[in-house]
Amino acid sequence: MNVTITPGRLSGTVTPPPSKSQAHRLLIAAALAHGESVVSNVALSQDIRATIRCLEELGAQFRREGSGIVVQGMGANVMSPMRRMAYPRLDCGESGSTLRFLIPIALAVRGGGIFTGHGRLMERPLTPYFDLFDEKGISYELKDGVLTVGGMLPPGVYQLPGDVSSQFFSGLLFALPLLNGPSAVVPTTPLESEGYIQMTLQAMAQFGVEMPATLSLPPHYHPQGNQTYRAADAVVEADWSQAAFWYAAQFLGSPVEVAGMDPRSAQGDSIIQSHREAMGMKLAPAGGLELDVSNCPDLVPPLAVMAALRAGETTRLVNAARLRLKESDRLASVTAVLSALGADIEEGPDSLTIRGKEMLAGGVTVDSFNDHRIAMMAAIAAARCINPVTINAAECVAKSYPSFWEEYERLGGKIEKSE
Repeated sequence: MNVTITPGRLSGTVTPPPSKSQAHRLLIAAALAHGESVVSNVALSQDIRATIRCLEELGAQFRREGSGIVVQGMGANVMSPMRRMAYPRLDCGESGSTLRFLIPIALAVRGGGIFTGHGRLMERPLTPYFDLFDEKGISYELKDGVLTVGGMLPPGVYQLPGDVSSQFFSGLLFALPLLNGPSAVVPTTPLESEGYIQMTLQAMAQFGVEMPATLSLPPHYHPQGNQTYRAADAVVEADWSQAAFWYAAQFLGSPVEVAGMDPRSAQGDSIIQSHREAMGMKLAPAGGLELDVSNCPDLVPPLAVMAALRAGETTRLVNAARLRLKESDRLASVTAVLSALGADIEEGPDSLTIRGKEMLAGGVTVDSFNDHRIAMMAAIAAARCINPVTINAAECVAKSYPSFWEEYERLGGKIEKSE
């Protein structure tokens, strides 16, 4: 589907969808638990459907009730008879979270699994796990887009560089308490995206699993073995990473009110509040404003469109190399889309340098790169263009925000859809 946007201000109140990051974690904890749990306020985006589908293959059961999900947990434990079953086949769609969270869980619960995906998913890095598997004697093979892992995940020390995706840490943290002895997860360098690890620990605690951590920098995590997840009820917060696009629209002059956000949220992307304030300051340092996005990489698309229209000011988004390994190479795709719209943007190896303008020209067709965040960024930018903008493959927003185009129209956005 292609979407053509006629420029104009957006106006009204919008409540962003439930947090995809938090929903993944709460559904996984509920699926591992003994008994029945209810996870409320869940949006069935494509990524969340992928996680549910894979957890069903691992042995949990799910039932939709209103905006919530009733989860009959698999009762995962060290003596589970499921370990004697055949490897489950887990289709992770295009969800990196699903894949990276569930690889260690499948080893702990079933002794292995066969993982597949779509788009660029199976090309995204898994080396941090493979290095650990070589050390721990776990077999793995990635061939023709299919990953097979097998073996018993042993308790012990698991060392990971702190600059890899937090999803590797979270996958291990979910799985290690199920083993028959104590373990440690040790970052060997300073942690990036620590807020996402805190979200994982918060979800685990809600379902009765303790995770002692040292006060060192970076912290070391010490999951005790022989733990069991216990059924609980939980509510998913609104998503700060999706809210960021509406805050960007607000920054660019649209009177959009963002409702339902928890300013005390554990979501790392809640930092959009302070980054937006920093962008609003006109007395930037001589070299321009520099924002470190190592702990909030998903905010780069909305931050970039804000910077592109920060007239007369220069913004640098730095420590962003991991964006090259997302649904698209987001440093390249952000640059390509905003440049096509008329922005002054320069791509570096791990950064973007953006010199703000009053308006963007538009009048072009841009590619979404089949990346939900790129499509939403283009939509927010189009509202401040001089001429209409067409976005190709705009249906990709369904990956995380299925109602985005309906919300955009409800706020007064003028769009035409075509095949």
